[in-house]
Amino acid sequence: MGRGEVTDRAWARIEPLLPVSGRGRQWRDHRQVLNAILWKLRTGAPWRDLPERYGPWKTAHERLRLWTADGTWQRILDEVIVKDDSIGEVEWVISVDSSVVRAHQHAAGARTKGAARPSSRRAVDGEGLGRSRGGLSTKIHLAVDGRGLPMRVLLTGGQAGDNPQLLPLLDGIQVARIGPGRPRCRPEMVIADKAYSHPSTQQAMRNRRIRFTSPEREDQIARRAAEGFRGGRPPAFDAEAYQRRNVVERCFNRLKQFRGLATRYAKRAAYYQAELTIAAIVLWLR
Repeated sequence: MGRGEVTDRAWARIEPLLPVSGRGRQWRDHRQVLNAILWKLRTGAPWRDLPERYGPWKTAHERLRLWTADGTWQRILDEVIVKDDSIGEVEWVISVDSSVVRAHQHAAGARTKGAARPSSRRAVDGEGLGRSRGGLSTKIHLAVDGRGLPMRVLLTGGQAGDNPQLLPLLDGIQVARIGPGRPRCRPEMVIADKAYSHPSTQQAMRNRRIRFTSPEREDQIARRAAEGFRGGRPPAFDAEAYQRRNVVERCFNRLKQFRGLATRYAKRAAYYQAELTIAAIVLWLR
């Protein structure tokens, strides 16, 4: 087993969740292919530079494409989270934040030498690419639990706001209970920075009976003060709980240790999100 490859303990959890070979030719060893994908994510190198010990690069790329299309990666992550029994006895706290990654020129639709110039609009529309201060980029919206382990990942263009993605992040979280019953999908507390502090968000959290800890922006404080008693009371803010928000920043640091994720090389948003999901599986199984 080389550095960064799937450990025996992690493989014992992953192997039963992978598709089995169907009719026709036998598939190449799943573990070898998965290690090839992890090598690609860890180094950020082109597929054609894949070492020979991992087999043909086209096989690994095709396996990544197939299992992205049928949702295999997301099912594995859901199962890994479900099997973890540390959630349930203590307060369930979710921290959310976002981070912008630069899109490589090929992911942004750059043409190869001698090829026709593609439409830049075609490369951006619907693929999680947007123009921000640094050029074409993608924003990763992440929700983690109290230990800093990823629970849900969403992608938008780099110029997109953080606050509109908070509710979609929470809607995608489900954790199976230790015993019988429906999966848990409502945490006790959500911690976020001031980018998520908006009156509509505060009201949505109250409607869901979720404690929401986020500092107010200065313009919101000034607007409420200008309205006098009609501005209402300031929202509750738990300063001690807010100090635990750094777990989401540390999770971003761990994800971006994969060089293939620190810069977006994938042209399709579905493939890049699948790569983020694979990295999240690795973090859960460490």
